[in-house]
Amino acid sequence: MSIRILYVEDEPHLGKIVKETLEQQGYIVYHENDGAKVIEAYKSFKPTLCVLDVMLPHVDGFTLGKSIRSIDTSMPIIYLTAKSQTEDLMKGFDMGGTDYIKKPFSLEELIARINNQLQLARKLIKPESVKAESISIGKFIFHPDLYQLCNGSNELRLSHREAQLLHQFCLHKNEVIERKDLLIAIWGDDSFFNSRTLDVYIRKLRDYFASDDGIQIITLKGKGYHFRVN
Repeated sequence: MSIRILYVEDEPHLGKIVKETLEQQGYIVYHENDGAKVIEAYKSFKPTLCVLDVMLPHVDGFTLGKSIRSIDTSMPIIYLTAKSQTEDLMKGFDMGGTDYIKKPFSLEELIARINNQLQLARKLIKPESVKAESISIGKFIFHPDLYQLCNGSNELRLSHREAQLLHQFCLHKNEVIERKDLLIAIWGDDSFFNSRTLDVYIRKLRDYFASDDGIQIITLKGKGYHFRVN
């Protein structure tokens, strides 16, 4: 099956080089330079993976990623960004991104990250017979496939990464899960940046469950986490 990549970049020279390089790797590439035309291109091209520059004319990459995520919750989205502040990167993940590359980047890194995202996407595909249903967590109900965490009438929409992380915890409820195993399961590697990002998501999940004393995410120094649910 041919891999189809929607590549969005408004810098002509860079766009041409990246498109030609990816095509030499055997990918089918659609290059768009105008943010306002991306969603239409997405619907007609039907990509396997999206590579989105953040700074684009008319519609920025983060907004496009969020729109694409609303259409397909499992689409791999790699952001290209010149920004490296943690808050900017976290915004990217919250806006639908599954990975990011800081500009300037090497073509080798881009290809490696594309291949990693494709491998992760294949691992995350589940047959319908084992599709995750709602999961009870103390006072909460978690809907993994809908990215929803509900507490009575209150409904919280989770980001892609938050849902992945919480699902891993649910699979290991009242057990110890090693930090490295979490990083590999969600990001595909245990790099320093991904480790920092995991810390941010752990804090966010703790905040979400703060109203239920029976739910704890306990850090086991040098080991991992214990997701305790009474």
